[in-house]
Amino acid sequence: MGEFNEKKATCGTVCLKYLLFTYNCCFWLAGLAVMAVGIWTLVLKSDYISLLASNTYLATAYILVVAGGVVMVTGVLGCCATFKERRNLLRLYFILLLIIFLLEIIAGILAYVYYQQLNTELKENLKDTMTKKYHQSGHKGVTNAVDKLQQEFHCCGSNNSQDWRDSEWIRSGEAENRVVPDSCCKTVVPGCGRRDHASNIYKVEGGCISKLETFIQEHLRVIGAVGIGIACVQVFGMIFTCCLYRSLKLEHY
Repeated sequence: MGEFNEKKATCGTVCLKYLLFTYNCCFWLAGLAVMAVGIWTLVLKSDYISLLASNTYLATAYILVVAGGVVMVTGVLGCCATFKERRNLLRLYFILLLIIFLLEIIAGILAYVYYQQLNTELKENLKDTMTKKYHQSGHKGVTNAVDKLQQEFHCCGSNNSQDWRDSEWIRSGEAENRVVPDSCCKTVVPGCGRRDHASNIYKVEGGCISKLETFIQEHLRVIGAVGIGIACVQVFGMIFTCCLYRSLKLEHY
């Protein structure tokens, strides 16, 4: 009877080992995906970060990059801990899983909270940012972001093209009699911003607030979904790790 129980326990341990190994392979790929989403946000989708008053959007992306890197390292550690049957490595693996779990939950929560606050922030700050920093010394990033925003989303000004009347640059001699930046024009040529007729600029298409808000919210949904989704998957990894740790402990005794 004792021999039967020992074989049964050993069989259960082997099953757990292969189950945890398979999980870690998938987990490593998930870490790669998490890091890719974070890098994608930072490199390809961060053009408009300079237009935001809060750093929350940037913080969520950095958290995902860090979490993704730790996930990949943890996946390798998990495989080593599983096949070497080292309980101290399993303990470390579990702790790292828990840390990653918390990081991704935080990223998901930050994305959700910022998603709710984004409309208010843009209404309160975007116009001031565009009118006070556009083409001003030390704000080249804002200038480039505004020009790209207006061209990419076919909009002019924060609420509408009239917002540019309050622009420090437009009211200065540097604007060379422009009434809107050239990036408001449907066909951009030097000096085209001197004529603000609807046939020349994006005058009736609306301002940039709603379009920038929609753009950022779409990416916040991706960040939040990835963070929360991977965190939920990690719960199974922690359960498998606890089961294997307990099984190895019983076999040891």
